[in-house]
Amino acid sequence: MATQVEARSGTSARVRVQKFGTFLSGMIMPNIGAFIAWGIVTALFIEKGWLPVPQLGGFGETDGVANVGLVGPMITYLLPLLIAYTGGRMVYDVRGGVVGSIATMGVIVGAGIPMFIGAMIMGPLGAWTMKRLDAVWEGRIKPGFEMLVNNFSAGIWGALLALIGFYGVSPLVTAFSTGAGNVVQWLVDNGLLPLTSIFIEPAKVLFLNNAINHGVLTPLGVQQSLEQGKSILFLLEANPGPGLGILLAYSFFGRGLAKASAPGAAIIQFVGGIHEIYFPYVLMRPLLILAAIAGGMTGIATLSITNAGLVAPAAPGSIIAVLAQTARDSYFGVTLSVVLATAVSFLVASVILKAGKDQEEDLAAAAARMESLKGRKSSVAGNFRSERATDGPIRSIVFACDAGMGSSAMGASVLRNKIRAAGFPDVKVTNLAISSLKDDYDVVVTHQDLADRAEPLTPRATHVAVDNFMNSPRYDEIVDLVRAGDSAGVDLEEPAPAAVASAAATRDDAATTDAGDVLAEESVVLNGTATTQEDAIDEAGRLLVARGAVDSTYVAAMHERERSVPTYMGNFLAIPHGTNAAKDLIRRSAVSIVRYPEGIDWNGKQVKFVVGVAGRNNEHLSILSAIARVFSDKAQVARLDEATTVDEVLALFGKVNAS
Repeated sequence: MATQVEARSGTSARVRVQKFGTFLSGMIMPNIGAFIAWGIVTALFIEKGWLPVPQLGGFGETDGVANVGLVGPMITYLLPLLIAYTGGRMVYDVRGGVVGSIATMGVIVGAGIPMFIGAMIMGPLGAWTMKRLDAVWEGRIKPGFEMLVNNFSAGIWGALLALIGFYGVSPLVTAFSTGAGNVVQWLVDNGLLPLTSIFIEPAKVLFLNNAINHGVLTPLGVQQSLEQGKSILFLLEANPGPGLGILLAYSFFGRGLAKASAPGAAIIQFVGGIHEIYFPYVLMRPLLILAAIAGGMTGIATLSITNAGLVAPAAPGSIIAVLAQTARDSYFGVTLSVVLATAVSFLVASVILKAGKDQEEDLAAAAARMESLKGRKSSVAGNFRSERATDGPIRSIVFACDAGMGSSAMGASVLRNKIRAAGFPDVKVTNLAISSLKDDYDVVVTHQDLADRAEPLTPRATHVAVDNFMNSPRYDEIVDLVRAGDSAGVDLEEPAPAAVASAAATRDDAATTDAGDVLAEESVVLNGTATTQEDAIDEAGRLLVARGAVDSTYVAAMHERERSVPTYMGNFLAIPHGTNAAKDLIRRSAVSIVRYPEGIDWNGKQVKFVVGVAGRNNEHLSILSAIARVFSDKAQVARLDEATTVDEVLALFGKVNAS
């Protein structure tokens, strides 16, 4: 069984740190190009650079006026403002980016050091507070005054935040940076900096390194580089040596798939800079973390002894990026640190692998564990997965959810259309409740929060976990999987498993049901009154109750389902429905549609259309299929958003269903 995970929710401390680190990384990584540009300018044009130019490097005077250069302004203004804008935009789009940048300017001017940490605070904070303020007067602005209010509110609030940053945040961040810098310097002075590998190397394998690297090391490294022309901190985490040593050890002393794949993984890790590719090898033999730590400590010790460092962050951690950012006087030290880190890691890993020759290695399982730790699908884990347990073409795909009547039905409809468009009309795509699953499917698709329940019931299948059923990128991967199976030359027209054939027949019979019996005019509301997710579920549920489709207690089951597994589908759509246990509360199939033109916050996602679902005997599947087809087409969603009458909504779904 192979498991592909798009995202895995969680509330543990590790998951929270991962999310925090991912958020920090999201502010830094899009701007790495700017860091590299600054590093190139610094390496070339400062006084001790390769091509010293006073006007560019910012040293000396021209006609009696001190040269400002590019180095200082880029590190003081450009990079922090880019980080602040990126962070603000992540929270509240362009408006958040602008307000966050204004707020960060106060911190920049108020401090005498580069304000990367200040930018990481004020950018998102400014955007978040602006979003909350906008919510206060949302819907209360008279027509024609929206632009005036929006522009002045952003300007006024941004100015106030800049003052807060100047007088309040700047001293705090300066004190923190100074304190953290003193701690690092103390470690350097006492020869203890290599000990940081004890924390950094395990953090990398657990995907906690972003919080450390982008939250602390990069800002401190940039400050140190500005003062000294280079910094050792940029290589504490990015040194490719420890990972390369482990992969080389597997190349010589590993077994099976691990040994066969290690040389290719070594090239990807060392040249491509994708360090996570060696994490599954460590997870197979957790004791190998000692090899990574030993290699990391050796590399850091070498850098300390040779006084070597980089002028800017090396991202990704490729040997090419490392050498490109190496300070002019540090090539020997940096190169030696990578070589020695590789050698020590290789020696320790070799001893561990030879001592455990009798242990069975399962690289695919380790890759799956890595994705679980990472919290989302890995771009490299696919290199380690074995073939599906059911070799040959894919004949049957099932979408499984708690009740099997809402999210899964729409997801099945979307994927069915994609697979048919790709030229595979004989592949059966159906949906079921998890409790009804049998182990005779080729692919099982579930929401990420339900994957653990579905996998034990269908161990032979390939499992794909998604975070929404409407527009997951995993669907294209499933189509590719179908295409790959078809290329094997096996007849796709073999009879499907009985369960799939039966479900498909039921679905086809349901398609003949009059959609008007399920979706009626009185169940469509163009301007919902709810302002919260909970109230929206109540509003959609009341419409189902009013039609006599469900018992009044069914609405409580809709809330229960939402608490266990969110029903957000993507493209502004949510489809709240009851749990599997609440099916007895359904008297007849019905669907309600409530539109919220201004949108509702649905667990951090914007929802404009709430579709309440009550399904009995699959009679609702045809209208759900129509809804799915509408919401998988952005043009159709736009038409639905602009509809002015209920008849337009009914006609739109009716037309799609008939096509």
